[in-house]
Amino acid sequence: MHLPDGFLDARTTVASATAAAAGVAIALRQVRTTLEPHRLPMLGLAAAFVFAAQMLNFPVAGGTSGHLVGGVLTAILLGPSAAVLVMTCVLIVQCFMFADGGVLALGANVFNMGVVNVCAGYAVFALLRSFTRMEQRRSMVFAAAFAAWFGTVLGSILCAGELALSGTAPWPLAFPAMANVHMVIGIGEGLATGLIMLVVMRNRPELLDAREHGARASLSFIGYGLLTCAGLAVFVAPFACGWPDGLEKVSQLLGFERQGANAVTAPFADYCLPWIGSTTAATAIAGLIGTLLAFAAAYLLARVLVPALRAPRKDAASGN
Repeated sequence: MHLPDGFLDARTTVASATAAAAGVAIALRQVRTTLEPHRLPMLGLAAAFVFAAQMLNFPVAGGTSGHLVGGVLTAILLGPSAAVLVMTCVLIVQCFMFADGGVLALGANVFNMGVVNVCAGYAVFALLRSFTRMEQRRSMVFAAAFAAWFGTVLGSILCAGELALSGTAPWPLAFPAMANVHMVIGIGEGLATGLIMLVVMRNRPELLDAREHGARASLSFIGYGLLTCAGLAVFVAPFACGWPDGLEKVSQLLGFERQGANAVTAPFADYCLPWIGSTTAATAIAGLIGTLLAFAAAYLLARVLVPALRAPRKDAASGN
C-alpha cells in the first residue's frame, strides 16, 4: 500500500501531508506527556518488528501478494499515539533508505498506514472489547484480528480516494479494486495479529496492561525480540513472495503503473546492495540494516521526547 511518487497530484499530496503532520503532532504531544521512560525500548522493538514483518509478503488470490502492516497490533500493545510514531519511523526508513514509498507521497503513506490504520483500527478494537461478552482471551484475539482487518481495508479505501482525487484512476474503478484485494490481504493481517496477540497473552500478558500497570519490558526481552526481528529479516524475507502487492497489482490492472517514479535515489532501493551480486544475500543484509535502523529511529525519537527521569506523578507520590 506504499504509494510511490507520481501517483498523486500536488493538491492531494499537500492535503494528505498536512493531515499526516497534524496526526503525528498530536501523537508527539501525547507520547511526550504519557509514555513512561522504561517503555522506551518497546517503541524501538515494535518498529523493528513492523519493518521486518512488512518484508514478509505472502501470496493471495490472482497473483497478488500482501504483508502485515502492523499498525493495529502496535496500537494494542503500546497505545495508538505511540503506534503512530512507530509507524511513522518505519515509513521514513523505508522511504529514504529503500525507496519503498515515494518521498513526495510520504505524507499520504503516513496518513493512510500510520494514522488512519492505527487510530481507526484501535477504535474498532476498543469498541469490540467494550461490547463483547466472550471469554477474555477469545474476545481479545477476535477483537484484535477484526480490528487489524478493518484498519487494512480502510487504509486501502483512503488510498483509492487519493488516487481518484488526483485523477490517476476513477473512483468507480479504484474503490472496488483496492477494497476487494485488501479485504483478502486483510484476512492475513487479521490472522497474524490474532495469533501474535494469543502468543503475547499466553507468554507475556503484562505487556497488554503496561499502560495501566507500568509493566516493565526486561532488557533480555528487548534483546531476544530484536534478535527475532533480525532473524525474520535475514532468514525469511529473502524468500518472501515476489508477486506485486495490492496497490502494484491495481496499478497494473488500471493502467497507471508507469506513472510511478522515485523523486530521490535511495541507497538501498528495492532492498538491493550494489556491491553484492546475490539477490538473496543482498535482501538479507538490507533487511538487517533496515530492522536496526527502524529500531534506532523509534528508540531515539522516544528518548528525545521522554525525559530519562520523569518526576513521580502526584497521585503516586501521595500514595493514592
